[in-house]
Amino acid sequence: MTVLEDLWYGNIRPVENFVEGNTEYKGLLRLVSKNREALENELSPKQLELLEKYNTSANEMNATSEVAAFQCGFSLGVQLMCESIIKGSNSIEK
Repeated sequence: MTVLEDLWYGNIRPVENFVEGNTEYKGLLRLVSKNREALENELSPKQLELLEKYNTSANEMNATSEVAAFQCGFSLGVQLMCESIIKGSNSIEK
């Protein structure tokens, strides 16, 4: 299978690879979970509903920015590759 096919079929998951070996991220995730639990124990049902709405919209916003960052990174990678090929071929001709 090609890299492009692996990406299409979901065999390449950059975010999962990042999280898997990142102890700093895992620590932050535990802290977020701990603080969320503490909040949930203190809030009224109406406040919990508001917190859930906040979390849903924050997650959607984060997902949107992650997609944009991925697209930008991919595009920059292609541009760098093209530039290096063009400049490489120019330096060979001289």
